[in-house]
Amino acid sequence: MIIDTKKLQKEVLENKKNHGFNTTDIEFELLRLYGETNELFEAWRKQDKENIDEELADVGIFLLGISEMLGSDLGEDIANKMKVNRKRIYKNIDK
Repeated sequence: MIIDTKKLQKEVLENKKNHGFNTTDIEFELLRLYGETNELFEAWRKQDKENIDEELADVGIFLLGISEMLGSDLGEDIANKMKVNRKRIYKNIDK
C-alpha cells in the first residue's frame, strides 16, 4: 500500500492543532523527536515488540509533523534521497 505522505503530514499537524500541541516551534519538535527516538531505542533493548511498533509510529508521526511545519514533503524527500543513495558507494563500516 502506498501512503500519501503529504496528506498524512496535514492530518498530523491538524491533530496537533486540535489538541493544543505545538505547531510552530521546530526546535521543540526536534527535541521531542529525539525523546521518541530514545523511547524506541529502549523498547528495542528490551525486545518489547508491541512497544517497538508504537515507538516507530511515534517517531514517524513527529517526522511527518516537522516536515509539514517546514513545508516539506517527506515522501518526496525520501524518494529523492533514495535515488542519491542508490548511486552512492558505501564503505562497509559495520564489520
